[in-house]
Formats: sequence, structure tokens, C-alpha cells
Amino acid sequence: MIVGTPTEIKDHEFRVGMVPAIADALVRGGHTVLLQKGAGLGSGIPDEEYVAAGAQIVETPEEIWERSEMVIKVKEPIREEYARLRSNQILFTFLHLAAEPELTRVLLERKVLAVAYETIELPGGSLPILVPMSEVAGRMSIQVGARLLERIHGGRGVLLSGLPGVPPADVVIFGAGIAGINAARIAYGMGARVTVLDIVPEKLRTVSALFQGQVTTVTSTPHSVDVLCRRADLLIGAVLVAGRSAPRIITREMLGLLKRGSVIVDISIDQGGCAETSRPTTHSNPYYEVDGVLHYCVTNIPGAVPRTSTFGLTNETFVYAVAMANHGMPAAIRQVTALASGVNTFRGHLTHRGVAESLNIPYVPLGEIIGNA
Repeated sequence: MIVGTPTEIKDHEFRVGMVPAIADALVRGGHTVLLQKGAGLGSGIPDEEYVAAGAQIVETPEEIWERSEMVIKVKEPIREEYARLRSNQILFTFLHLAAEPELTRVLLERKVLAVAYETIELPGGSLPILVPMSEVAGRMSIQVGARLLERIHGGRGVLLSGLPGVPPADVVIFGAGIAGINAARIAYGMGARVTVLDIVPEKLRTVSALFQGQVTTVTSTPHSVDVLCRRADLLIGAVLVAGRSAPRIITREMLGLLKRGSVIVDISIDQGGCAETSRPTTHSNPYYEVDGVLHYCVTNIPGAVPRTSTFGLTNETFVYAVAMANHGMPAAIRQVTALASGVNTFRGHLTHRGVAESLNIPYVPLGEIIGNA
């Protein structure tokens, strides 16, 4: 198989979908690996390291897309890449299609075999490829929030830790998953008063045990959200329903409950955001203000620390990329069962129920398609 990786072109996205270790494994397996010139530089990986691993360096993204039977990326294709997608080409990347109706339509029309990192699910329900990026985004959300709380950015002028005789900031985290726990870890470490909400009692028990009761846990209800919004200096949106649009927890009207100069960092913006007033932003223009509340809604937060993020990500994608190259599709799906949950579009059909229901598009079980393949 010919496997290619282009340079990411999303705003300030410096990660790369392939590292030399993956290139080496693919070449050893008899595959051809193409890398766009300079694709790894943003993550501190020079072309020479890929060449040493057996990859071929090509000049243009057009050549990558034209020649590759499988394209491995980091972020979803943006509009200028749509025309490069080809029928029966495997696309292995983050997709977040519940928030991308236009991209979904293109993938279906072009009959792309699109495998989404964020929906690959293990039997126990964990999302292995999403985990390291959720860890990064959760930790960075507190760094970002602490900075935006500074008065020079329009924030309340509050230090997360407070001072002796001055109370710390209130950090409220919606979601007790991987991102939420990592946000809590950093906020607690910085001395903030931290509260985590979730609808799943067992997740709240996990948080309580991890922090030995030093982080407050609250069952998420409309009433508890109202109460905590009034108190919060920094709110972190870390809710996730795999493949589906994020639930809207903070309504437009609720902004009036928040303190002027408070901050919302909406990690769940990839799936549409958990605040009604959230809209995607970029690292170039990362935040905006609504009713005196700062909103930070960057859709590729881990792209700001690309070296850490690239290696964390590719540690998890390695096994799936090699399996698809070695066996092709759909044989790889049969052999590596977790891949099935990652397949979002297959030969013109939408094969992930959560995406289909979020976008109101007909759903076709993958098993009905590959059973005839």
C-alpha cells in the first residue's frame, strides 16, 4: 500500500500524523511511505529522520493525495483539501463529523473510507486515540484560563491560587472524563478551588478518590449548573459523548449569571461546544467576549504543543495504521475489532450511529456493508 502524510494546514497546527517509527514499520512491511517536505518540522522532526526510516519526501500535497491509498493526518480536511479526496481512499485522522456537516457530505459523495481517531473505542468503552489529546487539552485549558483571567486580556484580574488572606479562584469543570480530570489536576495543583460536575456518579467517585476529597464533586443538574455558574471565575467545558454533538450545558441566558471578566474554555468545541455561545476559534484569534464573559474555543488546542502532542498521538495510532496498511479494508476491520467503531463513512454510507443521529443522516451499520465485501 502507498501511505502518505501531508503537512497540516489548519491554523497554527504544527502536529504531524506520522513519525519516523511509523514510517519505519510500514516500510519494513513492504509499503511505500510518502511524506510532504517539511511536514514534521513543526514537531521538531526533520525530513532526514523520515528518509532514514525509508520514507520518500515529496514536494507538494497534491502528490501525497493523488498517490496515496491511505492518508494519515492529524486534523480533519479543511475546505481547500476537499477536492483532493478520492473514492476508496482511506483517510485516518481526527474528524469530529457531528460538527462538520459539509465535510461529512463530501466524504459521502466521494466515497472515502474515513476512520476517525476520536471514535475508535475499545471493548471497555475507552477511546484510546482520544486519551492523550484529551490529557493535553485538559491540562492546557487551565494554563489558558489562568492567562485570560489576567486583566490585560479582559479577565477579572484573578490569580488562580489567591494569596494568604485572599481566596483562590473558583474553577468549575463540566465533565469528569480524561480532559476534565486533567484540567482538575492542573487547577488543583495551582491552588484553585476546584469543582467537577458530571451526570455519572461513578466518574465523580473516581475524581473524589484521585484527589482524596480535595476537589469538590457535584452531580450535574440544571440547578447545580446555575449555582456554580454564579460562583465561577473559570469554567472548563470538557463534556464528551463519543461521535455525537456535545450537550449544551450553558445557555445564552445563563451568561447573565456569570461574573463579568470570567472565562469559559470550551474543550468540547470540536463536537460543537457545550455553551450555546461557543463558536470555533483559532490560535491566531483564540478568544472573544459575550456579555462580559471571555470565550476560548480553539478547535486544536494540542497543536500549541506539537512535539508532545505528536508523539502522544502517534503512540496510539501506530497499531491501527499498520493494521490497515498490512491487511487493507475491510480485512483490517475484521482483524482489529476496535477499528469498526472508528469507521465513520464507508463507500458512500454513514456508518457511525452517533454522527448520523447528530446530523440527521441515514445510518447504515458497517457490518451490513463489509459482510458483502
